[in-house]
Amino acid sequence: MSSIPVRPEMTPATAAERSDAARNRERLLLAARELIGQGGAAALTMDRLAEHAGVGKGTVFRRFGSRAGLMLTLLNDSEAAFQARVLFGPPPLGPGAAPLDRLVAFGAERIVYVLEYGDLVLAAEHASRNRFDVPAAALWNRHVEMLLREGGFDSPEPWLMAGSLNATLDPERLLHLVREHGVTGRRLSASWRDLVTRVVRGA
Repeated sequence: MSSIPVRPEMTPATAAERSDAARNRERLLLAARELIGQGGAAALTMDRLAEHAGVGKGTVFRRFGSRAGLMLTLLNDSEAAFQARVLFGPPPLGPGAAPLDRLVAFGAERIVYVLEYGDLVLAAEHASRNRFDVPAAALWNRHVEMLLREGGFDSPEPWLMAGSLNATLDPERLLHLVREHGVTGRRLSASWRDLVTRVVRGA
């Protein structure tokens, strides 16, 4: 017999409370996206969100914890979709292609992602205590390290090279190159291809 307790039936009041909470969350996220659309990520503060959504500031903090938590929530769906494509999608981004081809595809697709969601990524990272240890950053470092190993990169510490390669995909760096120097996404992808090809084949 299972020792897991049977989940009690949800009372109408509990169901209503959970439904209200879900609606409030979506209302806040919609308001947050509207503010970003009007003035960019910099325009999104907890005070402005509360005012725009017509709720108390305490409600916003209870829902998201911090501005970083809010930014990460806004990014969650797009980041989850990207992760699914990398881990389970078709090659060359997903499994089934040669390690170097996957590395090239990863960088190219990450550049596209940053150019679309970069302001949100930057805001989430800058509001976090350690942007280098957030789960997504750690995942991509492990992913690049794995592909380096599979590609024959011979080094006692391939994780260091993985970190160096991922640093070239840093959102702040990419957005600076695009906005201040007019570098196109195509040029960024070509530079990434050249870099990882030299690293892997040079090894």
